[in-house]
Amino acid sequence: MIIAIVGATGTGKSDLSVSLARRWGERGLRCEVVNADAMQLYRGMTIGTAKLSIAQRQGVPHHLVDVLDVVDEASVARFQADARAAIDGIIERGAVPMLVGGSGLYLAAVLTDFRFPGTDPELRAHWEAELQRLGPADLHAVLADRDPAAAAAIGPHNGRRIVRALEVGDLTGEPFSAGLAARETPWRPYRQFSLELDRPRLVARLDERVRGMWRDGLLDEVRALLPLGLERGVTASRAIGYAQAIAQLRGELDESEAIAQTQALTRRYARRQVSWFRRDPSIEAMDAAADDLAAQVDRRVAAELVDTMGG
Repeated sequence: MIIAIVGATGTGKSDLSVSLARRWGERGLRCEVVNADAMQLYRGMTIGTAKLSIAQRQGVPHHLVDVLDVVDEASVARFQADARAAIDGIIERGAVPMLVGGSGLYLAAVLTDFRFPGTDPELRAHWEAELQRLGPADLHAVLADRDPAAAAAIGPHNGRRIVRALEVGDLTGEPFSAGLAARETPWRPYRQFSLELDRPRLVARLDERVRGMWRDGLLDEVRALLPLGLERGVTASRAIGYAQAIAQLRGELDESEAIAQTQALTRRYARRQVSWFRRDPSIEAMDAAADDLAAQVDRRVAAELVDTMGG
């Protein structure tokens, strides 16, 4: 069985996953983490993604962290294949796979029978040209008219995914959101736990996290990534915080503006995450501020895990 720890950014998913894995390890039940945060796939993008250090992982194996260069383009289809291969390997080793992150579509692609249609270069080129002509907000309006469910899931800022949804609609004759309905069919048995905070506490935590990114040296991290091609990276260069740090280094924003813009975008992203996870009936919500969350999860799944792992 797969254990998934999900939720909005800043709710403590990574810390919970390590605590839970160590708790089980003390009982002889090994656990390995599979990252499901799209930005933590990138090497060198550490401060801005709140990536756990090796020391913070406390000996718990982590997979799909630092596996892409900043010039690589992350894709849900590639992640699905890589994450499922990692999970299969974990199960073969007799350990429990724990999928951890807040990238909703990435999680759904792994946990459920999510299938990816092919691609058509001409259709893709057409919609990419439309993205350049109209911008992501107006192209999102086109998608909303054709496929409201997909538009709601993607949001108006992710131009690459808006293009993909429109391409799939033209290619298959079916709405892109039909793929989202596949979440009703599990790939393997799983339990999903979502960490939730009330809005005021979450906003305060996120705003402080962003300020901490600048204090901890995000600008230096970005400076080191620029010679490696960060600005050419289709996905990495647009990451929240990184795009603003690049703009600050270019002189397009001052530090206070870069921080404020990053805070606003992070809050907006968290709202979309919360909305995504609340639409999934398989998710078991938990108060991220509660005491000893690891013990709570343990109590809910312990017997089922023992049965799954053969005693």
